[in-house]
Amino acid sequence: MSFMKVVVLGKGLMLANIILGLKDSGAEICGVFRYEQTRTNPLKLFLQDTFNPSAEFTLIKQMNLPQIKLKSANSEEFKRFLISNNVDLVIIGTWKERLKKEIFSVPTIGTVNVHPSLLPKFRGPNPYMQVILQGEKESGVTLHLVDENYDTGAILTQKKVEIHSDDTSKELRERTVVAARALVADFIIGLNDNITMPIAQSEKFASYFPNISGDERMLDFTVQTSDEIFRTVKALHPFLPCYITYRGKFFVVNPYKVEVLAKVEANAGEIIAKDAQKRSLTIVCRDGKTVKFDGIKLYRLGFLTGLFLQTAVKHNH
Repeated sequence: MSFMKVVVLGKGLMLANIILGLKDSGAEICGVFRYEQTRTNPLKLFLQDTFNPSAEFTLIKQMNLPQIKLKSANSEEFKRFLISNNVDLVIIGTWKERLKKEIFSVPTIGTVNVHPSLLPKFRGPNPYMQVILQGEKESGVTLHLVDENYDTGAILTQKKVEIHSDDTSKELRERTVVAARALVADFIIGLNDNITMPIAQSEKFASYFPNISGDERMLDFTVQTSDEIFRTVKALHPFLPCYITYRGKFFVVNPYKVEVLAKVEANAGEIIAKDAQKRSLTIVCRDGKTVKFDGIKLYRLGFLTGLFLQTAVKHNH
């Protein structure tokens, strides 16, 4: 088993699973640097950790891991921490700062990022959403060396993750971070026994997707096909809600109660069916197919009552 000294940077479920992977490998975690430390007011973060602690914070406390409480991973203080603790490896999982070379080059082995896609495809800040939006059948996890650009460093190891037809980003993320845990553990253990040869990413196959603009939240049945509507609703959950607009009101879509139905002879955007009891609308898309939405609710006013639904949808788009 490895006893190399590792520092972890990150947030959320990815951070928690990297920590668990390192524990599985036997590595010594000499510091955890949560991204919230760089962006959240210290008092607010203290109150959050006290009264509504996240899963990763709870894990850090349970394992009694030392926390790094600084405002930037590019700070001189963080550099000194790495040097003074003779850190072998820094592992990153979900971090918005672009690390400077004078930081990522300090660890004796290197600095490794855990990216939730099969690089060089789907570089960028939220591959969970983008792979579903683009209709991919598989995604994955990549461990790669950090360089001076985002998600471009040489690949160390990868693991595929299947995308199921009914996945939202929530389910895909949950499976991906579990795969990341296993991949991190195998990588650390393998460093003792194998020679790991980094492989340069091929720019020929590279793709980059930025954060969505926000326009995707408003479903437009006159422009989008049924498949595009379905994928958008699935991809944006749990990060952003999707809306149907009708007569100046916004209706929030339930991502688990959306179904593509057969083609009909009707105009795109037309409501062809409604069910007050199920809070349901069935709407025609650009390709002539319909999408049925059950469990919709009126934005900010709670769930639709049957009476309100009957009133709100008695006219077509």
